[in-house]
Amino acid sequence: MWILALGKIMEWDAEGNPLRMLGVHVDLAERKQAEEALKESEFFFKESQRSASIGSYKADLLADYWTSSEVLDDIFGTGPDFPRTIQSWLDLVHPDDRRMMTEYLKKEVIGQQRPFAREYRIIRHNDGEMRWVSGLGALKPAADGQPLLLMGTIQDITEKKRKEEEQARLEAQLRQSQKIEAVGRLAGGVAHDFNNMLSVILGHAEMAQQKESPSPSLQEHLEQIQKAAERSADIVRQLLAFARKQTVAPKILDLNETLASMLKMLGRLIGEVVNLTWIPGKDLWPVKIDPSQVDQILANLCINARDAIDGGGKISIEVGNQSCDASFCGGHPGLYPGDYVLLTVSDDGGGMDQETLTKIFEPFFTTKGIGQGTGLGLSTVYGIVKQNGGFIDAESKPGQGTRFKIFLPRYLGKAELSAAEVTTTVERGKETVLLVEDEPAILDVATQMLEMQGYRVLAAATPGEAIRLAEENAGEIHLLMTDVVMPEMNGRELAKKLLSLYPDLKRLFMSGYTADVIAHHGVLDEGVYFIQKPFTLKSLSSKVREVLDSQPF
Repeated sequence: MWILALGKIMEWDAEGNPLRMLGVHVDLAERKQAEEALKESEFFFKESQRSASIGSYKADLLADYWTSSEVLDDIFGTGPDFPRTIQSWLDLVHPDDRRMMTEYLKKEVIGQQRPFAREYRIIRHNDGEMRWVSGLGALKPAADGQPLLLMGTIQDITEKKRKEEEQARLEAQLRQSQKIEAVGRLAGGVAHDFNNMLSVILGHAEMAQQKESPSPSLQEHLEQIQKAAERSADIVRQLLAFARKQTVAPKILDLNETLASMLKMLGRLIGEVVNLTWIPGKDLWPVKIDPSQVDQILANLCINARDAIDGGGKISIEVGNQSCDASFCGGHPGLYPGDYVLLTVSDDGGGMDQETLTKIFEPFFTTKGIGQGTGLGLSTVYGIVKQNGGFIDAESKPGQGTRFKIFLPRYLGKAELSAAEVTTTVERGKETVLLVEDEPAILDVATQMLEMQGYRVLAAATPGEAIRLAEENAGEIHLLMTDVVMPEMNGRELAKKLLSLYPDLKRLFMSGYTADVIAHHGVLDEGVYFIQKPFTLKSLSSKVREVLDSQPF
């Protein structure tokens, strides 16, 4: 208990000793409790400000002076010796926001006496660090109505802003991904019909050149038709590669060997003016990827690098092993922890600004002039890398060149590499082929192409007709060449039915559909032979011969 004692001696004896005293005792318990409560309230207020990173202030606009709480001093990085004028506070505002804040204070807060509510950046006084703050406040006018005091709070919202920026970046990536997927679906949708028509154009152009002895001018026209059709087929393949719907035949590769074999071809692509440097990796891990896709990646990147170099310059290709942990992957959204083979292609060309860099993988986006590019090169590379479970990153600044980093997953299966393919002259045939295709134009041209190679062809427009021809045929049928997606039944189902009649029947499937549709019908399984439309006379002849000469499976 707290007590306050007050008194006065009223009477003394002859010897000077007090005889009588008048006084009072005051119970201070409530007062002490109030003081303790006030201290606790102040402590709670300060700790609340500190935990929420909210500081308070009071600015006397007439006296040109402001005071602040300890937390606000921590936010601003100011100490006791910091000048407390209104201008000194404005000097803490980020230079890019200072004019805006000055106008806001003059016109809206003071001029129109509106509440202060604004997010802005500051530069801390003690360490120069940039921080985001949110200021709130209200004016307290003087007796004559003139603004006197501006009182309020300022909160450090830097972490909130960083999270918002990260969220905005992720949302932008999602929108970009959705845009890419939408174009991919569009590409897949048109690929089937387009590939069918290109098969007809290519087939007839090739056969016309071989069947007749055309005049030089007609020969030139046929060659131009063939070149245009082949170029169109390349564009479709690029679109499908971008959309990750390209049919592929992955093989286990040592990128050192694969890239070394490409150097001569790449040298012809980029020309003698540009210096090509090749840095192989040591003890390189194997990867599993279609070799033709590696060709596409390197060709597209090197051509782009060549075009970015003004005059003489340098392109560098380097490979090496790269282990990526969770910390590294955290700064590269889309890359997952694991072991990769890192392929780096860099140049010392003109480089790109940040805005261009964010668009380079979009299909049909190009910085080249009209007629100098389709805008599919880098989107093709992007699609190939994604299709193989990899990651691609681009770094560039104006005047400082460009560097592409491609992370291809390390192959952890059987380590032996596949044998190199041997190119041989395609032999003519004499076997019987049952050809099944529901598109009349393709059925006709494929029949003629096979007959030109010496094969006996039984042509059927439907699976039902194919079964009837097989039942009526007196001799042997050596090969079933069938479309995958057809009315009545798909090509795989048709093959199963025909195997009961011809147990040794070889099968070759064809389609103009995209890889995801074909895979759904089981055609891309290992050991199954497949040819993608559009095909040329040479590619068809080679594939048919390969299947007929293969061992039973």
